[in-house]
Amino acid sequence: MQWDMSLSSDALFSTVALILAFGLGGLMYWLEKRPRQDLRPRRFPTTLVLLLAIFLALGAGIHLASLAGFKPPVQR
Repeated sequence: MQWDMSLSSDALFSTVALILAFGLGGLMYWLEKRPRQDLRPRRFPTTLVLLLAIFLALGAGIHLASLAGFKPPVQR
């Protein structure tokens, strides 16, 4: 029995995007939850970047699931 351990470029790209999205989302969540020193608005839009990271993670996860062979059920 031989194992084929090669990854397609699509799977590699989606895996890197998923890891990047989780890391970026975690960093933005941590920046959001830090205690505020004053009431001035932040210069960096952490909420917007967190939302974009969530969408990126969702898209990469769905793409990896479709590459693995999972398909949505057919409704009739």
